[in-house]
Amino acid sequence: MGAGSIYDKDLGQNTANYAPLTPLSFIQRTAAVYPNHPSVIHGARRFTWKETYARSRRLASALSRRGIRLGDTVAIMGANTPEMYEAAFGVPMTGAVLNTLNVRLDAPTIAFSLQHGEAKFLITDTEFSATVKAALKALGRDIPVIDIDDGEAGNDISHERLGEKDYEALLAEGDPEFDWRLPADEWQAISLNYTSGTTGDPKGVVYHHRGAYLNAISNIVAWNMAHHPVYLWTLPMFHCNGWCFPWSVAVVAGTNVCLRRVNAANIYNAIADQGVTHFCGAPIVLNYVINAKPDERREFDHTVNVMTAAAPPPASTLEAMQRQGFNVTHVYGLTETYGPAVICAWHDNWNRRPIEEQAQLKSRQGVNYHMLQGLTVMDPETMKPVPADGETMGEVMFRGNIVMKGYLKNKKATASSLAGGWFHSGDLGVMHPDGYLQLKDRSKDIIISGGENISSIEVESVLYKHPAVLAAAVVARPDDKWGETPCAFVELKDHAAPVSADEIIKFCRDNMAHFKAPKMVVFGPLPKTSTGKIQKFKLRDIAKEL
Repeated sequence: MGAGSIYDKDLGQNTANYAPLTPLSFIQRTAAVYPNHPSVIHGARRFTWKETYARSRRLASALSRRGIRLGDTVAIMGANTPEMYEAAFGVPMTGAVLNTLNVRLDAPTIAFSLQHGEAKFLITDTEFSATVKAALKALGRDIPVIDIDDGEAGNDISHERLGEKDYEALLAEGDPEFDWRLPADEWQAISLNYTSGTTGDPKGVVYHHRGAYLNAISNIVAWNMAHHPVYLWTLPMFHCNGWCFPWSVAVVAGTNVCLRRVNAANIYNAIADQGVTHFCGAPIVLNYVINAKPDERREFDHTVNVMTAAAPPPASTLEAMQRQGFNVTHVYGLTETYGPAVICAWHDNWNRRPIEEQAQLKSRQGVNYHMLQGLTVMDPETMKPVPADGETMGEVMFRGNIVMKGYLKNKKATASSLAGGWFHSGDLGVMHPDGYLQLKDRSKDIIISGGENISSIEVESVLYKHPAVLAAAVVARPDDKWGETPCAFVELKDHAAPVSADEIIKFCRDNMAHFKAPKMVVFGPLPKTSTGKIQKFKLRDIAKEL
């Protein structure tokens, strides 16, 4: 309002009518309202919300006593265990910034993250001791280290201790009544998440308290989560801070079921034994579920809600999940948008359509999250929206409170990614007439063959319809005549009937325009990240040599 508005005169902010938004407030309320409700389950370990809040405060107190202050970085290299969950609250309670490290990265990359983020403290699970040990050596400076020695870890896991003491001993230093404070400014950084770094050094994506608060709420509203869900941690907590779900589950006083090893048997056991109602994951997690062997399955009599993202799930995968009793919600986002920021919002009248058509609708990315202000598909050169015709491709762009602060110590990349008042995702998509977004490719993954654009996602969607295909990825292969042509990398299901490359190519040609079908098929396991994303940059390198 203008400076002279009557609504500003003598009506200023004070502590009675304003508080900075922070997800830390969620655990404080839940511990007070539902102190004895189960908060975290990990094997034989059980905690209540009163206990998890006290443990988080102990962590904050211990870190503060060791000199961790506002703006310091505390890194954690952990699996999906109670310690990781507590860090989501305990570290930012000190005013510090939580840097959850990707446990599948190599030692040089971990060392880069620790150095670039200027980590002042490291908590690390002994499973990853070999990598962390090499990273610390490469780091070239001393940093306090605390070990997580997880009693639920298997005998195949390294238990080498690198730190001065273990996590429980660190908590013993802290005060369960630690008097933490709300951030002075909700724009204050709460976490640091490094991108995968497939095209150079990783970039450090910075989240703020306001965005974390709002996206945690968006998860609940978008997924229609009622109070006391039982949430299974199939999604790594290190990935986009677990898509903000550590904070979401605290809002609704849910129960976190930790899962150190993600496989079909463990997922079904958790559903049957713990009454899991919700879990998240990449399409590879859905594949575990629908392709589970008979001895891995367990009977259960309730609906399990699944949120999936990463590469667009093939319609055939979504259809199989639905037929097996899982209610799948498709979302889309990036590290730079706090995880999910787009959802395929469902319409009840769609339920009357054939299941195959429902799966096609559900495979679209959808509309903006409730707390995302703007979502559009634009020509990045003119910054004008493309026609909503479901055919004209452009770059997907975001704006609003759940877009990152920027990239740490990378002014150029920040300015480029936020140019024109929008976050440039690098993803290519179309806008349908009903306002629903559908991804077509990453800008670097589009295949241009003889002047025609071929969406690798479209080809992959057809490949997934083949009954023998477990996973598929399509990349460009250089071609003297066409410039480049589609090359398919295919991972077959266990015990699938033998299938040849020619049969796969014919199947594609029978189900799509011939020029879009792959010209070459390579069989074998696909390289994946820790979050289940297929590493196409590795496949592109292979394709160049074929």
